[in-house]
Amino acid sequence: VQLQAFGGGLVQAGGSLRLSCETTGRISAVNARGWYRRAPGKERELVATLTASDRTNYADSVKGRFTISRDSAKNTLYLQMNDLKPEDTAVHYCNTEAWRGSNVDNYWGQGTQVTVSS
Repeated sequence: VQLQAFGGGLVQAGGSLRLSCETTGRISAVNARGWYRRAPGKERELVATLTASDRTNYADSVKGRFTISRDSAKNTLYLQMNDLKPEDTAVHYCNTEAWRGSNVDNYWGQGTQVTVSS
């Protein structure tokens, strides 16, 4: 199983980007998929998650600006980011959390850099 994230780049404040995360291979018993990010000198933080039952959860800092979605047929997770701010600058990672019996496995993509200039 491999997760590959792409779509990052350099954008001016107020601009938009759409991140994609393609999953190759099959992951059963998915609990949730999501996006996380790590800014320089900071801890990794949750950006948005989408559960198997289509519940979404967003960090307060991105609510109203970012939208998480998926295309099950393409096995791809998306993050539409609008009205980007310099504080959104970070490496963004996609994640899939899946049950394995009573344990949880986490699968991570390689990260894609988002840089927002002021």
